[in-house]
Amino acid sequence: MKFLKIHLCLFLVVFVQISCSEKVKEVKDTVENTKQLSYHEKYLKEISELPISEFQKEDTLNMIKIKGGEFLMGGISRQARKDEFPRHKESVQGFWIDKNEVTNREFSRFIEATGYITTAERTTEIEGKIFDPGALVFNPDNPNMWWKFQSGANWKHPYGSESTIEGKENHPVVQVSWYDAMAYTHWSGKRLPTEVEWEYAAKGGTENQIYFWGNDFTTATQYANFFQGDFPVKNNVDDTHEKTAEVRKFPKNGFGLYDIAGNVWEWCLDTYYPNAYQILDKREDGYFKQYYNSEQQKVVRGGSFLCSESYCTGYRISARMSSTPDSGLEHTGFRCVRDVR
Repeated sequence: MKFLKIHLCLFLVVFVQISCSEKVKEVKDTVENTKQLSYHEKYLKEISELPISEFQKEDTLNMIKIKGGEFLMGGISRQARKDEFPRHKESVQGFWIDKNEVTNREFSRFIEATGYITTAERTTEIEGKIFDPGALVFNPDNPNMWWKFQSGANWKHPYGSESTIEGKENHPVVQVSWYDAMAYTHWSGKRLPTEVEWEYAAKGGTENQIYFWGNDFTTATQYANFFQGDFPVKNNVDDTHEKTAEVRKFPKNGFGLYDIAGNVWEWCLDTYYPNAYQILDKREDGYFKQYYNSEQQKVVRGGSFLCSESYCTGYRISARMSSTPDSGLEHTGFRCVRDVR
């Protein structure tokens, strides 16, 4: 019996040692793997671990179901830039898309449910550089640098700590990074649209139109919130909105989507390539996953209240722009899509 007890004790000691050793190795491996992750990969991992709303994940109440089809994608006007060519044929599967851009009210529900902290609210270290909480605000007084970093600017305080979104619950949320948009879509059981899906939806079933309402720019202020006047010095505000407008203030397009032109730029899923339409064979699952450069720029579409005829003309259907995924800007938001099941 004594002999049995001794062997049993020895077995337990060895078992505990092995278990502890394996646990230590597991922890070391986890730490080592975490060290090897880039800032981008760590952020996406964090997002993947957020909860998913049971209520939101099947909700299509504020969405439009788009039937799939083929269309011609790319620039057709004299204002089209090099990155909008060549014009080419694309096809999409059917999908659901938000009728309007995600609002401050909707985004606040996500924050309350998850406790998520947006990029602009974080002190961030990237490649050894420390960035204090804040975001980018338009600065028309400096022609050499139109955007300045504003400490304290975030989705609740778009222009700095003294600003507020009180009374703007139905305005599109801004100062949200691509990561923030990805976090929201994870929680809601949706995703960001691919660039192809976005342009197909923006066309609203039309073809060969520069704008979703047609080709006549003289009527533009009836359809979109953008910059009229001497950009960036003097905004005539002919559309009655100097900054963001409440969603659904302007007419919807042929598919029933609001603010698909102007108001705020909208994040897309794709990594931005200036020659994207020339390297379509590099796409994976219908969009560009791979990094363009160390900044990993992502596509934004649709234009904003800062777009003008003399500058970006971003309210054109085919217009493309980009920004780094950690950037918060006062004129950038997003809308979501959902796959058809």
